Amino acid sequence: MSETLRELRERAGLSQSQLARRSGVAQPNVAAYESGRRNPSAAMLGRLRSAMRPLPHEALEQHRDELKELAADYGLNNVRVFGSAGQGTDTTQSDLDILVARSPDVGLLTIAEFAFAAEQLLGVPVDVVTDGGLPADHPILRSAVAA
Repeated sequence: MSETLRELRERAGLSQSQLARRSGVAQPNVAAYESGRRNPSAAMLGRLRSAMRPLPHEALEQHRDELKELAADYGLNNVRVFGSAGQGTDTTQSDLDILVARSPDVGLLTIAEFAFAAEQLLGVPVDVVTDGGLPADHPILRSAVAA
């Protein structure tokens, strides 16, 4: 159990301090769980595992080119990010908000399929908004940054 937690943390590329900050669990407690001095409850283990997930902006950084290619496969382009990941304030509870332009023949089902495929690629929840129906001064358009 303790080796598994340590292995998961290391695979996530996190130090004990980083995991403690992300999870809200004191670093000495993380160390105690990893060493086997304390046994985490199922709820605590779930909390720690959740905190080991990549932040949405980290997942985007790792898979930026693949995401753009995936979007193109679905007839989408001009991929941008808005919300907490675009502002650098995302947490492990955040999703990745993506703004895209779509070809005229791309419908709602295709956009939903792209959102699902993007979640599978990135390992984080994804919301997709198309820019076609947004007024030019919409806050999403003003805050979106290139992916």
